[in-house]
Amino acid sequence: MPADPSSPLRTTRTPGTTPPNPGSQSALRERNRQRIIQALLASGPLTQAELSRQTGLSRATVSNIVGDMSERQLVITEPTTSSGRRALSVRLNESGAVAAGIDIGRRHVRVILASLGHRILQEESVQLPLGHSAAEGMDAAAALLARLLRRQGVDRSAVLGAGVGIPGPIDRRTGTVVQGAILPEWVGINMREDLADRLGVPVYIDNDANLGALAEVTWGPHGCSENLIFIKVASGIGAGLVINGSLYYGNVGITGEIGHATIFDQGLICRCGNRGCLETIASTSIMIELLSRASNGTVTTADILSRAAGKDPATLRVIDDAGVAVGRAAANLANTLNPELIIIGGSLTDLGDTFLDPIRRGLLRHAVPLVGETSTVLMSSLGDRAEALGAAALVLQEQGTKAA
Repeated sequence: MPADPSSPLRTTRTPGTTPPNPGSQSALRERNRQRIIQALLASGPLTQAELSRQTGLSRATVSNIVGDMSERQLVITEPTTSSGRRALSVRLNESGAVAAGIDIGRRHVRVILASLGHRILQEESVQLPLGHSAAEGMDAAAALLARLLRRQGVDRSAVLGAGVGIPGPIDRRTGTVVQGAILPEWVGINMREDLADRLGVPVYIDNDANLGALAEVTWGPHGCSENLIFIKVASGIGAGLVINGSLYYGNVGITGEIGHATIFDQGLICRCGNRGCLETIASTSIMIELLSRASNGTVTTADILSRAAGKDPATLRVIDDAGVAVGRAAANLANTLNPELIIIGGSLTDLGDTFLDPIRRGLLRHAVPLVGETSTVLMSSLGDRAEALGAAALVLQEQGTKAA
């Protein structure tokens, strides 16, 4: 939904989100609480004595923290017996603890609250101005998260963490946005630290295409797929790679940057400095630019979808050219990785076969025949929610659990 110009989403820093001093008693208590949560996520219900053994915390500390978590409805406690003695069983309250998934794009921020059982509890998106600053984007995310927590009636202490997707390469060693991001204003920003300051919860940063791939094997119908490529086509183009059942990050986390693969040597200059990159041929930005030349006003992504449905010849030609180029780039990846599935995500998923058919043609033309014939190309069923869903899944994964 569009942001209200008078809304604090645009400029106001959310109050009360600064985490406690790392050396304080409250910070120590928070770390101990996280240790208990991680033990319950990994092992399921445990007695307080078992929690003490698994976390290394004293029984008194476990008892105090469990009592506090029970009051906050983060856990459910039940009498039980252990080795013939009375004990207290502790399990996470699925509707109490939540994971936040945040997708920050060129023009939007979307936030999702998910339960431990991978149910979507709350979801909302707001529009951001083109060229927004990092501070503005992060403040919008913090304010939107606060609003969803209020709406759900959940305390901030119940948030296990926030996964955050950014359309660009992330140096995983530092959590810093590096050169090549579709948001140049964010380059050099340490997202991990700056967002943690605003959100007041643990923060996990990743590239949005990686999170799209994670969403497909977590929330989508492809949980059994061991080798999968997720290609996001939007203002930028990137790929998330699942290899042997796990996301592949390479040396420092910068993988799948197929938007900067050269497709046409004599093509347009790309923002990365090279010529003829895939993004200069197949991104929604270039589609909008091409179609706006013959229109009275600027064409939008929604216009592309509606014109394609109406069989507008110029629109169908632009989509076809873009699709073949995406298929060619996908073929280069497929020849290297031999995936089971190639899933197309991003803002054009509603085009269906209108976009998939030229992608398949490009793949079959440029891939090794057997690789092309055995790689299934599908449109994502998660639409524009994939990246935020993947971000929430990242939190649950980092906390020691996998999809149910």
